[in-house]
Amino acid sequence: MVKLYAISVLFKGPHSASELKTAYDLTSFNYFQRSTVQQFMGVFCKTIVERTFPAARQSVKESDYLCHVYVRADNLAGVLISDHEYPTRVAHTLLTKVLDEFKMQVPPALWATATDATVSFPQLNSYLAKYQNPREADPMTKIQEDLDETKIILHNTIEAVLDRGEKLDDLVAKSEGLSLQSKAFYKTARKTNSCCSLG
Repeated sequence: MVKLYAISVLFKGPHSASELKTAYDLTSFNYFQRSTVQQFMGVFCKTIVERTFPAARQSVKESDYLCHVYVRADNLAGVLISDHEYPTRVAHTLLTKVLDEFKMQVPPALWATATDATVSFPQLNSYLAKYQNPREADPMTKIQEDLDETKIILHNTIEAVLDRGEKLDDLVAKSEGLSLQSKAFYKTARKTNSCCSLG
């Protein structure tokens, strides 16, 4: 069964990416794991946006997840985290639609300083719910024929996106977006090899 876990809108600044608005559906995870999974997804979204050039798209596999990212030329960025079954083209079409709508509602002058708490964009939760079924996107996909001309780079792992010599373990250790509990959970999961980087 196809699954969308998160849609996030971010701003890619000169040194780092900042989250503007995110919607999650983590009901498929154990209740006690949800906050840890959400933290990892947040860090993952920021990391992949920081490693994606403006006016570019990527889809990155990481364990059980596929992370689709689109950074527009104006540095507004969208990330969609799904399972491997979710169609890549639909994911990128949805990201285009979400970012176009976001720009109409939230002026670009606010992007550099806005946060999830200060931005009102309730449609994100609606999109996350509606597009759990990718067939909902069929009419929209036909309209977005420009995606056919856009090369979407598919990476097999997050390591392929990171800078040479950079390791996911180091990013987790340095991350301010993860609690000590989440970092401990990550280390334990890596040792037992029973879990992916997102939780």
